[in-house]
Amino acid sequence: MDQREFRTRRARALRQDQTRAESTLWQALRNGKLDGHRFRRQYGIGRYFADFACVKLKLVVELDGGVHDDDENDLKDQFREQEIERLGWFIIRFRNEQVTGDLSGVLAGIRDYAARVRA
Repeated sequence: MDQREFRTRRARALRQDQTRAESTLWQALRNGKLDGHRFRRQYGIGRYFADFACVKLKLVVELDGGVHDDDENDLKDQFREQEIERLGWFIIRFRNEQVTGDLSGVLAGIRDYAARVRA
């Protein structure tokens, strides 16, 4: 299996194994529902997959659950974030609980970033 096929299969598997928070946010972002901004889920950037990415805005939206709370995963997240940012992307992080408990606040945060980029 070549690299491209591997990445396609990996992205597909990640999409099929999404969390409740990812599913909730995807329903609010898909098909340009957020002010016409087109997002992709499990989008490959470098050697990583972004939970959600808007290519036009160069914006990554990451959702963090409890697994991100330990020091080892936090360090991995920091390295991952630095590499994605070096590729010219901006990353916004939200907790799963924010999405399931305050979806409108999460969407407002994404809109705020989009407005600053367009300005």
